[in-house]
This record gives sequence, C-alpha cells and structure tokens, in this order.
Amino acid sequence: MKLLRIVPAITLFLLFVKNTVAHCPLCTVGAAAAAGGALWLGVEKAVVGLFLGAFAVSMGWWLSRLVKKQYVPFQTPGLVLLSFVLTIVPLLPVITQIYPLYISMAGEYGSWLNRTYVLNLSLFTSIVGGTIVSLTPRLSRNLSRLRRGRMVPFQGIILTLGILVVTGIILQLVI
Repeated sequence: MKLLRIVPAITLFLLFVKNTVAHCPLCTVGAAAAAGGALWLGVEKAVVGLFLGAFAVSMGWWLSRLVKKQYVPFQTPGLVLLSFVLTIVPLLPVITQIYPLYISMAGEYGSWLNRTYVLNLSLFTSIVGGTIVSLTPRLSRNLSRLRRGRMVPFQGIILTLGILVVTGIILQLVI
C-alpha cells in the first residue's frame, strides 16, 4: 500500500523538476538498483559487473563534484578511479566470471603462437560500464547540439541507463 502512495509522488516530482545534472545521485541509485535487480533475477555475473562498474564510476563523478576546490592535479579522474577500484576490487570474489579466450595465430594448438588466455569477464565488463557512464555526458551534449540546444527531460539519465540496459541484454544473450 505504501508503494501505491510513493509512485505517484515520485512521478509528480520528476514531472516538475526543471534542471538535471549528469552523474547525480539519481544516476547512481539507478545503476545500483539495476545491478541489485540483475543479481536477484539470476543474470550473468558479467552483466552485473557492467552495472557495478557503471555504479562505481557514477559515484566517483558525483563525489568529485562535491569537492569544490582542487587540492591535487587530476583530482576528479583520481576520485573516479579510486571510487571504481574501491568498489570493484572488493566485489571481484563475488562477481567474477572467468571466460576462456583462445587466440590462434598459426600452426597447431599449443604452439607459442596459439594460446588460451583467461579473461575475467566481470572485471572487463565493469570497465565497459564505467566507460559508458563516462562517455554519455559527451554524447548527451552532442545530441543537444544536434537538436539546436534542446534537451529531452532527463536526457543524460535516459541515455546512460538505456545504453547500459542494451549492452547488458547483448551480453546476456552472447555469454
């Protein structure tokens, strides 16, 4: 019953918000909710890694905007990287999905040109998720410029979560 009261309130709030900022807490909560929901639904660990990487980088961007003064060079990228490392590395034992990557150059299997490598797919997809979150503000600006300065409400959030969801679906189908 409480949910029936909360949903209309949130909907009304979102309809009347005038300004939005990329990498806000709403983006962060959206990425975390998507990752938690994916785990609960039994989605591949690599897909969960995608959303956790997006969450970690989004949180890093958000925290870096809270620090108003620059204390060290490259402070913002450093905080984003620190957020990523401090979020993903402790979770690797839980979300790790190993994938064999066979690279064949020439000759028969086992020669020095042909090797099978072990790829930590969850770590790789978390880096992809973080990259998506880092690139969507630029994509949003370019889209707004193409539309002569007009923005769709919540454009950055829609782009970020949309690209993450599409990438996650593709990963789920391919793995």
